[in-house]
Amino acid sequence: MSAFSSSKPVVDDRPREFCGLFGVYGIPEAGSMIYQGLFSLQHRGQEGAGIAVADGETVSSAKGQGLVSEVFAGKDWSTLPGHLGVGHVRYSTTGSTRIQNVQPLVVECVDGIWAVAHNGNLVNAERLRLMYQEAGAIFQTSTDSEVLVHLLADPMFRKRPRRVARALAELEGSFCFLLMTRNCLMAARDPHGFRPLSIGKLGDAYIVASETCALDQVGATFLRDVEPGELIIIDETGMHSSMYAEVKDESDHARCIFEMVYFARPDSRVFGENVHLARVAYGKRLAEEYPVEADIVISVPDSGNSAALGYSIGSGIPLEHGFIRNHYIGRTFIMPQQDDRSAGVDMKLAVLPEAVRGKRVVVVDDSIVRGTTARRRVMRLRDAGAKEVHVRISCPPIRNPCFYGIDFPTSDELVAGGMEVEQIRDYIGADTLGYLSLEGLFAPFGEKCGFCDACFTGKYPTDITGISGKHALEKESELDLEL
Repeated sequence: MSAFSSSKPVVDDRPREFCGLFGVYGIPEAGSMIYQGLFSLQHRGQEGAGIAVADGETVSSAKGQGLVSEVFAGKDWSTLPGHLGVGHVRYSTTGSTRIQNVQPLVVECVDGIWAVAHNGNLVNAERLRLMYQEAGAIFQTSTDSEVLVHLLADPMFRKRPRRVARALAELEGSFCFLLMTRNCLMAARDPHGFRPLSIGKLGDAYIVASETCALDQVGATFLRDVEPGELIIIDETGMHSSMYAEVKDESDHARCIFEMVYFARPDSRVFGENVHLARVAYGKRLAEEYPVEADIVISVPDSGNSAALGYSIGSGIPLEHGFIRNHYIGRTFIMPQQDDRSAGVDMKLAVLPEAVRGKRVVVVDDSIVRGTTARRRVMRLRDAGAKEVHVRISCPPIRNPCFYGIDFPTSDELVAGGMEVEQIRDYIGADTLGYLSLEGLFAPFGEKCGFCDACFTGKYPTDITGISGKHALEKESELDLEL
């Protein structure tokens, strides 16, 4: 869920993703269950949260900026009555931390109220937005998600059969959508399947969530994933499926491999694979590709934990706790100002000197973006007395921006965009540096087919002609009209 930004980009050194979705149908107190589900998806967005519910006649909503626990602290769920609903946790790009952009978006069309929640990035949103604005339409937010609202309200779609399917077919890029009316829940996934979206069952009720860990949180049983190009409609007659876009086979898929590397929780099943086991396999492969004589293996918690375990198993080097994480500090990329983010990085991890002093240390992390954080951590290990520091990264070098929902900067800002591996090693101050090979990245899945690896290879699965700047959709959002 990208945004149009008018502020100067904030420098940051961690990958950033956008949103998490959670929807229910057939739960007497839908709002309370959505609240529980959003807790499991908090890692996907920590700047804002919202819930919209319906009881068949009315739609109620609540949203705010901050963590789920902050937004809904002391919430009286009787004020959100309903048996169906959608929830959303949000991370935004710079300059769009406005309450208007927090989802679900709740709008009233001529045929009733709709609630819309989105995860992903629409690469043709700027064109569609301009088309509607030139026709006199007014946008209330600076997010690309609102484009779908205008498509749904457009008489060209509203007055024709398969209205939602036709509107979805106009969108390009990556998206998972949850849509709700007063008596219906809908879920859709883009034809390439960039982002995960899963369906579960709890008794007679249906649950839809960005990750299976959220289904586990509420006691739901995983049924299946929403397929790429599929529209799911759930109402009083049950769950119905249709394809709104033609998807020939798995070769048309472009599932984001970075979900496996970093974003998804290790206890989730994403794209049919257990995330923890995939990351352990990455670590084992790293030990094969970049062996080293060392005394201990440590992880950069928490996203490096599984790969570090794998490296330890594969190398036979003992796994130790070298960094201790302060769990009261969230993912540092969610802080709005760079000064706060830098302080957050320093506060987030503490070095355990007794574990690393005089030791040859292998540090396993998921990725290096700009390199400033990796450099700082290597320096802190040396200050704590580490004899040698060997860095191992459980993905290939990130050399290209992402236009599909991960907030990677331009190639010029990526450390691997302008440096070779040995130069990066020198920059971060490590004794050795090893990145997982592209072959190793896809080894746990048997083959590469059906994944997007554009951030590593520069081979984009969709046409990105005309996309410029840091993000596909960045432009001035604040009105500065010459009257």
